[in-house]
Amino acid sequence: MSAFRMYLRVVSESLQPEQISARLETEPDEATAIGSRRRPQSPPRAHTTWIRHAPAPDGPGRPEDVEPVILAWGPQFATALGQLASSGDAEISLVIVQKLTDPEDPQQKGIWLSAPLLAWLTKAGASLDIDQYVYVGNDD
Repeated sequence: MSAFRMYLRVVSESLQPEQISARLETEPDEATAIGSRRRPQSPPRAHTTWIRHAPAPDGPGRPEDVEPVILAWGPQFATALGQLASSGDAEISLVIVQKLTDPEDPQQKGIWLSAPLLAWLTKAGASLDIDQYVYVGNDD
């Protein structure tokens, strides 16, 4: 299993998933709607979350391996995201989740993003969210 996972996240307090899909002209891989509940006893969600996964085509799935997937989404998609972000109706972010289980494994170290990916994120009006989880040491 890869130490990294990446996805594009759109969060809105005013739009439902189908409205976001219509504005972006693409469907999410997963979504939750305003008013939906995680469990019946949970409070209703105050926002929509619209997610598109960026799976690694081959290899260990490091961020640089996933970049071509995101760039292949194209400049039109980035522009649509940017318009959505600049409208104030949603916040866009590229999320990188890293699970570090072996500090000696070079595949689990470092995050490098290319200039073309950073330019795509800028066009998309997206922030970068890096979540890191370290699972090393004894199990006590």
